[in-house]
Amino acid sequence: MATGYIHNKGSVVMLKYHLIWIPRRRRKVLVGAVADRLEALLREKAEELSVGIEHLSIQPDHLHMFVNAPPSLAVSQLVYRFKGYTSRVLRRDFGHLRKMPSMWTTAYFASTAGRVSEATIQKYIEAQSKRA
Repeated sequence: MATGYIHNKGSVVMLKYHLIWIPRRRRKVLVGAVADRLEALLREKAEELSVGIEHLSIQPDHLHMFVNAPPSLAVSQLVYRFKGYTSRVLRRDFGHLRKMPSMWTTAYFASTAGRVSEATIQKYIEAQSKRA
């Protein structure tokens, strides 16, 4: 049974992110063959980066990804690599996307997620402070 933890020399981590980003001007271009190709590209890049895609939802004007990432990759770099790679390939493969000034906006949403609640962490820290 996989736990989702990444084991490295000297560390055990689980870094899960909910990521969202949108096409430039929120155009509804992520449909049909573009959406299918985008999914394949995201999975390809994720494998290259050792990132696990746990959930992926591509909507006409945005996408959601829930990923498990290695600690060596900052969330900003993760998004930058996904967006850069997919933009380059999609614009090469689909002529109508070249008419857009860029494929993606520069903005994105990222949120961490895990198995431990904020309240549990606060209780643990308070308990450790009392022991010292």
